[in-house]
Amino acid sequence: MAEKVVVVGAGQSGASLVTKLRNDGFTGAITLIGDESVPPYQRPPLSKKYLLGEMAEERLYLKPEAFYAEHEITLLTGAPAAAIDRAAREVVLGDDRIAYDALALTTGSRPRLLPAAIGGDLDGVYPVRTLADVDAMAPEVQPGRRVLIIGGGYIGLEAAAVCAMKGLQVTLVEMAPRILQRVAAPETSDFVRALHQGHGVEIREGVGLERLTGEGRIASAALSTGEELEVDFAIMGIGITPNAALAEAAGLEIDNGIAVDGHCRTSDPAIYAAGDCASFPYKGARIRLESVQNAIDQAEHVASVIMGGQDAYLPYPWFWSDQYDARLQIAGLNTGYDSVVVRPGHRPGGQSIWYFQGIALLAVDAVSDPKAYMQGKRWIEAGLSPDPNAVGNPETDLRGLC
Repeated sequence: MAEKVVVVGAGQSGASLVTKLRNDGFTGAITLIGDESVPPYQRPPLSKKYLLGEMAEERLYLKPEAFYAEHEITLLTGAPAAAIDRAAREVVLGDDRIAYDALALTTGSRPRLLPAAIGGDLDGVYPVRTLADVDAMAPEVQPGRRVLIIGGGYIGLEAAAVCAMKGLQVTLVEMAPRILQRVAAPETSDFVRALHQGHGVEIREGVGLERLTGEGRIASAALSTGEELEVDFAIMGIGITPNAALAEAAGLEIDNGIAVDGHCRTSDPAIYAAGDCASFPYKGARIRLESVQNAIDQAEHVASVIMGGQDAYLPYPWFWSDQYDARLQIAGLNTGYDSVVVRPGHRPGGQSIWYFQGIALLAVDAVSDPKAYMQGKRWIEAGLSPDPNAVGNPETDLRGLC
């Protein structure tokens, strides 16, 4: 068993991994390396409660700062890893080198940015990924100001919801024909669109951004329709990219992220990867899961393998998104669905969208309907599929199916 474990990436995944190691009785040396200057913290509240001003920075921290010293975990913040010396089994940090027997890469992902050629480098244009991003943006979020949200995925929609709740004039543009097109059925898109429009957000679908303009700072946005919008600032929600450069430079296999096997090992058996940065085998394909749930579960699986475990990693995907007073909860992966069933919710204004491939249940989107979410999650994890017609009948008691 390894005596020296080094983890590069001090986010949700890295913190979960080192905590699991200690909780499971690992007595060797543990070093957790992060490039940000703060301890590991939660990211989901950044674009919600933290941006709203309803959560203090310390409440974002996954563990109190004292936790790491108390559990004999060396936490290095503000320390970007420069290289991996696989032959020497060392991580290079500037002039320092840290030896490992087992190395875990939990380097996460980074936001896609707009090119400088179309104004992506102007002041007042913000990504939403790190604490520093949101701290820089927060002074802009003032009632009456005009904000452009670029991208109709979950990050963009969550930012739009916060800005609308703070009294800003919000315009969201999405190049695809509909919001959430990559991840959800039209029925879910329709529900979320109506939710935002009910809060005064202008959603423009099938509309691209040509450029942002201004003298050093954003002042307007030119759209593919030929329109020019005057804006005070802009928020980018155009997706993320796995942080695989460190692994690639070390010669590890890369395939839509750092490629790992069923035990989360990379092409070097002494190196593991987990979280947003890792692609892994799943149902005959290779996928990455960008979720808190996967970041935790996969990291804890790496810890178990380092401790001698032999089981393969089997994910049970689930996700969530808070927008206004609605919570969208998702269980399963809808990839390959050929039909959907819409069911009214237990609460007024709620509903659930059930994804089927033939008669096999793949996933469920539940909006303000936690009972449907929990029932669907149980079925998916158990490999059970209810009759689609029965699910769609609002008189059917879901608990009596399967």
